[in-house]
Amino acid sequence: MPVDLKADCIADSAGGLTFDLNVPQGTGTSWSAALVLRLRAVDPVVADPDDDEVRLPLGPNGPGRLRAVLPSTVALAEGRWHAYADLGDGADPRRLLPGVNDLRSLVDRRPLAGIGRLGVRIPYATKLGNLALRSWLRGPHAEAGDILVAPEGITVTGRLYGASPAAGAQAEARPRHTGRDPLAVPLAVDGSDFRFTLPYGDLVAQWRSGSEPWDLWLRPAAGAPQVRIARLLDDVPEKEQVFSYPARAVPAPGGELRIGPYYTLDNDLAVRVTDRADQD
Repeated sequence: MPVDLKADCIADSAGGLTFDLNVPQGTGTSWSAALVLRLRAVDPVVADPDDDEVRLPLGPNGPGRLRAVLPSTVALAEGRWHAYADLGDGADPRRLLPGVNDLRSLVDRRPLAGIGRLGVRIPYATKLGNLALRSWLRGPHAEAGDILVAPEGITVTGRLYGASPAAGAQAEARPRHTGRDPLAVPLAVDGSDFRFTLPYGDLVAQWRSGSEPWDLWLRPAAGAPQVRIARLLDDVPEKEQVFSYPARAVPAPGGELRIGPYYTLDNDLAVRVTDRADQD
């Protein structure tokens, strides 16, 4: 019966990962042995078969150890990648279990502001206990920092990578529901650092019913493409479960709304406007 294989992961500050597999001593490997990463397709109909698998050479690294390296220069499409070991023995690749993760270099990671494209990979355990990677690939990127739910509005600070703020720079709250106009607010900048406040009144004026999410974007200059605001540069793969912010009660015609920031499943920053009755 095959022995479960575990992989320890070590992250470096550039975005690379090293995988060290624990295997029974004497386990042989062939020249074709590889650690296989397979992208979990959200929509199999539109999945690109040329971009949904990455093979990393897997070789000996001491007694009972095999090693594979994912360099920061190898681009992984955004999404969730499942990890397998193909020992080159003719058997199907086997799912890997998570071992010890050394992700210290990802904590408060600060790449050079001028980096053209930012790659982030964070290993994690799936609900079934298997090893997977959460990957992001963005350029430019607006990294969210401190968030303050203040009496007058939600204040967001952050840092812009891969672009320089210029005249006409602004933050934008864009509604996920149709029939709403985007909201633009001034952006204060200091080098690559930015700060803005989204007033509650503007959101209240746009609210119609139920729970309405607004996604937060940054436009580096007038006419420039929008950049999604997200929090990626740390060791937390799913921010929604870790970073929790209060929702503030805000007066509205006919009652009261609750407005607060949150992170989506993709770690993008958003704001939710909710009828108090809808929360009960």
